[in-house]
Amino acid sequence: MSITPRTAARSILDAARGSLIGFAEIVPGVSGGTIALIVGVYDTLIDSAGHLARGVARLVADGVRGRGTAEARAHFRSVHWGAIVPIGIGMLAAIVVGAALIAPLLEQYPAETRAVFAGLIIASLIVPIGMVGGRWKPHEYLVFAAAAALTFVLTGLPRAADQDPTFIVIVVAAAVAVCALVLPGVSGSYLLLTVGMYAPTLAAVNDRNFGYLGTFILGAILGLGVFVSGLQWLLAKRRRITLVVMTGLMAGSLRALWPWQTDDGGLEPVGSDGPLMLGLAVAGAAVILALIALERMLVARRLLSADVVSDPATDTIPTVRDPE
Repeated sequence: MSITPRTAARSILDAARGSLIGFAEIVPGVSGGTIALIVGVYDTLIDSAGHLARGVARLVADGVRGRGTAEARAHFRSVHWGAIVPIGIGMLAAIVVGAALIAPLLEQYPAETRAVFAGLIIASLIVPIGMVGGRWKPHEYLVFAAAAALTFVLTGLPRAADQDPTFIVIVVAAAVAVCALVLPGVSGSYLLLTVGMYAPTLAAVNDRNFGYLGTFILGAILGLGVFVSGLQWLLAKRRRITLVVMTGLMAGSLRALWPWQTDDGGLEPVGSDGPLMLGLAVAGAAVILALIALERMLVARRLLSADVVSDPATDTIPTVRDPE
């Protein structure tokens, strides 16, 4: 395919969109899925990721069984490569730059950084709560409380100090984190943070630890092929209770972001710097609220100028088909 000024400009624009998504993925609490919605590439990413994951799965399964590669190639042809490649390049570049900026903050200002992240997460709870919609039923409050309590306890377990994560731990963490792309409002970096894998992953990016990064990518691919498909099914068939559970998980995980902690993750009382931490949390929350407001404004504008097609997987932001 020849490269025209129009396609070149489109690729540059997609790379810029990818850089915004990539930087969002580095910051706990800021959802890459939400940014993808705002810049208008969410459906392209999810559709292509699904075809790519299924294509890899078919390639492996059919190759073992000697069935050829026809089905796998059909999935690969359905990937929007013209958009995915520049978006991916932009995301990778932003992740490298973002990791270099955030890692020193985590080391030098851990309490202040956690306060900002806590504000980001508290405000982002608005998204899944709003997606549940309507008045909550008594059993949904119980499910929410159970999910929050479970996560609160799990994030309070003693941390293994000075221990490199194992292959299995990296794969599982990456597989779970990639699920955040399916659900706007949920942050993959935050999921990594709550299981103690955020700092090691940042360090791997900064140190160019390709063994770790290769393992992480493998886990992300497996997550796309298994967990993401399962999550999409749950959102389509058991949407409301799934969102309630996810809201509880996010709320309970806030324990990991309490600014005052001991070296092993134990909670300490509010210190003399309480007003500063509160101000940082409010600033973080303001960023998320601004993003949510921008997202809703853009969606409302698109609804006025296009036909709307319901998205059964998320049903939070409708898919918009531009008029032809």
